[in-house]
Amino acid sequence: MGEKKFNKLLTSDPVSGGDLFVSELANDESGIAIRGRFEIPRWSKLTDEQEQFLETFLRCRGMINSVERELGISYPTVKSRLESLLAALELSPVKEESAKKDKSAEKKAKILEQLEKGQISAEEAKAKLKGGTK
Repeated sequence: MGEKKFNKLLTSDPVSGGDLFVSELANDESGIAIRGRFEIPRWSKLTDEQEQFLETFLRCRGMINSVERELGISYPTVKSRLESLLAALELSPVKEESAKKDKSAEKKAKILEQLEKGQISAEEAKAKLKGGTK
């Protein structure tokens, strides 16, 4: 028996624009049907582009510089898409203190990456890591 193709889940009423809900779940193999009011997961509301970005972000373990390379886009574009994704999922960013720590870790990773690629010397990397020039 071949793989069954499913339609993409609609998340809003095409007439009124209101939210939809799932009213039945079924399994062809067992013949079971479960009826009720089931919420559509917020992940289902993502556009194809947002879904692809999320998958890439997760595969890159949240490392923005890896997402940049994988998608061939700039750091500001990655950040913009991440903000768009958070908004689409109705998620709030973490507290500022955690965000500062993440930004610091990201900055250190970029400096080490530059050093690894030979774009800066060890002395320049040391100065940057100590809080010198950018």
